[in-house]
Amino acid sequence: MATASLAPLVTRRAQRRLGILLVLPVVVLIIVFFLVPLANALVYSVVDFDGISASPPFIGLANFREMFTDDLVWHALGNNAIWIVVGTVVPLVLGLLIALLLWGVRRGSLVYRLCFFLPYVLPGVAIGIVWGWIYDPVQGLLNRGLGAIGLDSLQRGWLGDPEWALYAILVTAIWGGTGFAIVIFVAALRNVDVEMVDASRIDGAGGPAQLWYIILPQIMPVFLMVLTLTLLGGFSVFDIIFIMTGGGPAGATDVIGTYAYEQAFQLSRIGYGTSLALLITVLSVPFAIALNRLQRRVSLQGTGA
Repeated sequence: MATASLAPLVTRRAQRRLGILLVLPVVVLIIVFFLVPLANALVYSVVDFDGISASPPFIGLANFREMFTDDLVWHALGNNAIWIVVGTVVPLVLGLLIALLLWGVRRGSLVYRLCFFLPYVLPGVAIGIVWGWIYDPVQGLLNRGLGAIGLDSLQRGWLGDPEWALYAILVTAIWGGTGFAIVIFVAALRNVDVEMVDASRIDGAGGPAQLWYIILPQIMPVFLMVLTLTLLGGFSVFDIIFIMTGGGPAGATDVIGTYAYEQAFQLSRIGYGTSLALLITVLSVPFAIALNRLQRRVSLQGTGA
C-alpha cells in the first residue's frame, strides 16, 4: 500500500525534473545571449566609456539627455519611420498579391516560389554589392537602361543623391525581403476554405470582397506574424544600409542602427552608442508585444490558417 501511494509522488518528481532539464538550455541561452548583454548595455549607457578606459566615469542619464537634443538622432528616427512604413507595407502588399496569383497556379508553382524566395536567402553583403553595381552612376544597369529608352533626365547617382539614396536602398531591401512574405502567404492560402470562396463567387462577390471578408480572416494569424517580423526589421535595420552607403551621403541614409555604430566605433563613444542601441529596443518592444497579443487573440478565435 505504501509503495503504491508513493508511486504518483515519484512520477510527479520525475516529470518535474524532466521539465526542468528540458527548459534549462533555453533559460541558459536567454541569460547568456539576452540578459547579460542587456545588463552590459545598461551599464555602458550610464558611463562615458571610450572603449579603452578601465574605469570610465559615471555620468548618469547624460547620454539619454543628449540623445533627445541631438538633431541627428531625430533625423535617423525619421529615416527609421520611413523604412518601417514603406518597408513594411510594400512587401506585405506585394507578397500577398503575388501569393494570390500563385495560389491558382498548379504547374510550375514550386519554381515560381523558389525564384521569389531566392533573394531572401542571399547574404545581405551580396545583395548590397550587386545592387550597388546596378545603381552605379556611370556603368550601372539602371542608368544605362534609362538612357536606352530616352529617359536621360531621370539618370542620377542614386546612392550619392541625398534625396534618393534612402529610397534606392529601400527598393533593394523590398526586393530582398518580399520573397519571405510570398512563401509564407502561399503556405497559409493552402489552408483557406476554397468552398467558401467558390460559394461567395456564385453569390456575386468580387475579388476584393472575397479577399477582405473570406481570405484575410482565415490567414490573419500568419499575416500578423509576417507583419511583426517585417515591422521589427524596420526598427533594427542596419546591414543593407551599412553595406550600400554606410549612412551617407552626409548622413542622409542614417538610421538609429548606423548612427549608433558611428558613435560607438568610429567616434569611440561606446556609452552614447549603447544608449542609442537601447533606444531601438525601447521603441520596438511595445510593438512586438501588441502585435503578439493581437496574433494570439486572432488565433484563439479559430478563424486563422
